[in-house]
Amino acid sequence: MELLAGFLALIVLLALGFPIFVAIGLSCVVFLQMGVLDPQIFGETMFSGLNEFAFLAIPLFILTGTAIVETGMSQRLLDLSLELFGSLKTGIGTSVSFGSGIFATISGSNAADSAAIGRMALGPLEQVGYDRTYASAMIASGSATGILIPPSISYIIAGIALGVSVSQLFLATFVPGAILLTGVILVNVVINRTRGYETDNREHQGFDASDAAAALWRAKFALFVPFLILGGIYSGVFTATEAAIAAVTVIFVIGALTGTMSLSSYSRVLEESALVNGMIAPIIATALIFGDILTLNQIPQMVAETVTTLSTSYVVMILLMLVVFFVAGATMELGPNILILGPLFLPLAQEFGMDPIHYTIFMMCAFGIGFITPPIGINLYVLSGISGESVMDISREAVPFMLVMLLLVLVIGLVPELSLVFF
Repeated sequence: MELLAGFLALIVLLALGFPIFVAIGLSCVVFLQMGVLDPQIFGETMFSGLNEFAFLAIPLFILTGTAIVETGMSQRLLDLSLELFGSLKTGIGTSVSFGSGIFATISGSNAADSAAIGRMALGPLEQVGYDRTYASAMIASGSATGILIPPSISYIIAGIALGVSVSQLFLATFVPGAILLTGVILVNVVINRTRGYETDNREHQGFDASDAAAALWRAKFALFVPFLILGGIYSGVFTATEAAIAAVTVIFVIGALTGTMSLSSYSRVLEESALVNGMIAPIIATALIFGDILTLNQIPQMVAETVTTLSTSYVVMILLMLVVFFVAGATMELGPNILILGPLFLPLAQEFGMDPIHYTIFMMCAFGIGFITPPIGINLYVLSGISGESVMDISREAVPFMLVMLLLVLVIGLVPELSLVFF
């Protein structure tokens, strides 16, 4: 009954529209009052939980993404993508989706990805015949891969919560992230051909190697940053946190040397990044307490035992987790989902022989679909704010992308080799 009271408090507070960190925090207070949680653990977990060196990478990657936009590097990445794919049929849409993936390797945030690409790409997409609502849905869907392609802020949180190496997760997510991004591109190709978009594309001009080389040269600094981050991590030179420090330093130096960042730019970038981080840190702190409550009361073990008594089928277990993760991703923010549901279902996955790395990749891919699914669907809201189109209209256009992503996530769950190809 004590546990039930805490869970009921959380549900009621979320239904009333309380901020997620307030709802989780107050429900933990209910657990505390009911004697489920020791007061000492409450305080220690909230503060010591954030006192992890790896967590320092989160504000630094947020700062990296903000600085990339400020210096104009994100526009050069999109220009390069347009030169590579723009001459193809449906090439503008392909370029925008591919550009989202490239930008994700720097920003580590799907919301930053949506905002940056949305501002840059909506106009060009409309110029070649795209409907504004559909174009918004396509950008939102492509940007949903932002948490799946390394370096990803979300994988840092997941790695710490589940005790999995962040560097290994960054390596393991390459193939699944590429699969989902390719799925978004192919959905757009089909819809594009069906609706006759891009009638004014440059397809008859053909691919120009000199223009592509010029675009590559202009994007050299933007491409160097992910090479620095990922190359440093995979070679063992950097940890994820040290790579984030190096990336921020390099971008600031480049901004100063190229004149793309002024003194006012630095203060503006720091302020914007601090505001974003200020929303993430309280969620992590309160979710860590909630996760401790689940662990101390052996809720994950109870879930594993219950499911295994109902079915011993690996396929059924994957389908069950996919449904839970998909619904959770659509109704709650990513941080609490990772910190609460991740440890909750890990024992179940291991009971069925699922590798922790594979489990984490599968979980994150399923959560990623929530970024284009109401009612939370943060990417939908970002693009709605930029385009002026309603969230529900954009979400309806995003349905084909969502269905294909669901199918691909199911494949990722059923085929462990896709996540473990490098191990």
